Amino acid sequence: MIKPDRRRSGVYDRREPTNNEMPSTPTTKDAAVDHDKSAYWRESAISAREEQVHMREDTAHGRETKALQREEWATSREREVYDQRTYRAAMEALNAQLRQANEELVIASIRSQAIAEELERSKAEMTHLAHYDFLTDLPNRTQLHDRIDQAIALATRHQAKLAVLFLDLDRFKIVNDSLGHAIGDQLLQSVAQRLKSAIRNSDTVSRQGGDEFVLLLSEVGQEESLTLAIEKIHKIVTAPYSIAGNDLHIGVTIGVSLFPENGGDTATLMRNADAAMYYAKENGRDRYQFFKQEIHARNIERQSVETSLSQALDDRQFVLFYQAQINLENGTVMGVEALARWRHPSRGLLLPAWFIPIAEDCGAIVPIGRWVLREACEQAKSWLNQGLDFNVICVNISVRELEHQDFLKNVRSVLQETGLAPNRLEFELTETALMKNIDRTAATLHALRAIGARISIDDFGTGYSSLSYLKRFPLDTMKIDQSFIRDISTGNDDILLNAIIGIGKSLRHQVIAEGVETAKQLAFLRANDCIAAQGFYLNAPMSADEFGMFLSKRASRRNDGAIQ
Repeated sequence: MIKPDRRRSGVYDRREPTNNEMPSTPTTKDAAVDHDKSAYWRESAISAREEQVHMREDTAHGRETKALQREEWATSREREVYDQRTYRAAMEALNAQLRQANEELVIASIRSQAIAEELERSKAEMTHLAHYDFLTDLPNRTQLHDRIDQAIALATRHQAKLAVLFLDLDRFKIVNDSLGHAIGDQLLQSVAQRLKSAIRNSDTVSRQGGDEFVLLLSEVGQEESLTLAIEKIHKIVTAPYSIAGNDLHIGVTIGVSLFPENGGDTATLMRNADAAMYYAKENGRDRYQFFKQEIHARNIERQSVETSLSQALDDRQFVLFYQAQINLENGTVMGVEALARWRHPSRGLLLPAWFIPIAEDCGAIVPIGRWVLREACEQAKSWLNQGLDFNVICVNISVRELEHQDFLKNVRSVLQETGLAPNRLEFELTETALMKNIDRTAATLHALRAIGARISIDDFGTGYSSLSYLKRFPLDTMKIDQSFIRDISTGNDDILLNAIIGIGKSLRHQVIAEGVETAKQLAFLRANDCIAAQGFYLNAPMSADEFGMFLSKRASRRNDGAIQ
């Protein structure tokens, strides 16, 4: 701010008198002058002081200005420093973000690579599972068919032969059911390893599922050398196994088809090898069988039987025959076995052995079995109402019937509707059927026993059960298989038969010998304290009317003690 120049004010306009102008003697005028001079000096002093004040104010203002400038500089510097710090912090944060983003990018890249590798592994596993069996790691059906197709093409070019072998393990289900699936799986894995060791690198062994295996033997030689190879495979597979402390013995049934004799494509070769295997099973098991045209003709006939079975029940073509079980001590009729027959419209009267196995395979055995049970109970009740005496009516049941969910319900229903007392009904199961599913079978048999029915084991001695397992079943009767009766002599068979009779007695079972056809056989059984017998020598199977007459005649001669 520009301050006014006080020297130009009125004070400075008064001119200070000079010495020449001042009076020399004190007069009134001089007094006035002195007064003015005093006032002048006072004003001058005042002006000087004001000037000093203004100078001090200017100095202070200058200092304030410098102070403000310093403050502004300091503020600017601080701002600059702050900006620099903010910039560095921002840069550091940005760098940290960049580092983190880079790390995340690297991690994402690694993860992406891992996921890609995992996808490749999963894809490879899926591809492997699509072509190999999960349990044995053998080629599965799809892979096998591809290899057979390739082998056929190669054999066609080189005019060579190849063989397809269909293998089914005998008694595997017994092992699986009695010892558990874990032991069964280990057994299948052991069989797979043995089969792989028994073939060449150019051959293929495949698991089809369950206990079935298929072998492709490429470029085979003459039938003699092929037979030796098959016998070698059979020997290797059937050698004893030691698994989890268990010594296991199994058999193997093998069906063989040859290219080009038994088929020119994979499907035909597989079908014919399977047919040969089933033929071998029905004719003894634990053996091998080459396919032949008779088997094909038999399969066609079998298919015809399967088709006819479903219609046979509707047309009432089945009929029951009855055969007595005779007490060897007093000649009374201990039991009556109901035997199914099929009056075929074109083939005549067919025995159970001809159609029951087919009925079991195709499932027709369940409705047939239900008809047999009801028919037998109604007939037994009718005889009892007539006063004809016998102990029990015996009905054969299969594994399929026993395992059916409505089996027990149907038994209760039939007994209630026919009015037959439960203790008059005896169910017969084969030894092999008992061992199919031990726990489930035992539970069902105990339920039958709770109803009041009796249980009989049929064809004893031909299965693969052990006495320790037989003790788990609530058995009342043991029927000795007719194969032991047929060869009665003075040799080892007699000793074995005598031992079986002793076992039955020790287990407190009622022992019945089946298939008695000669007087010699009957005499042996009596001499060895067999309780009862059944067979053609005693009486043949009869129709219901014929058997009613038979019971009536037996009743009239009851006191004679003769066995007719």
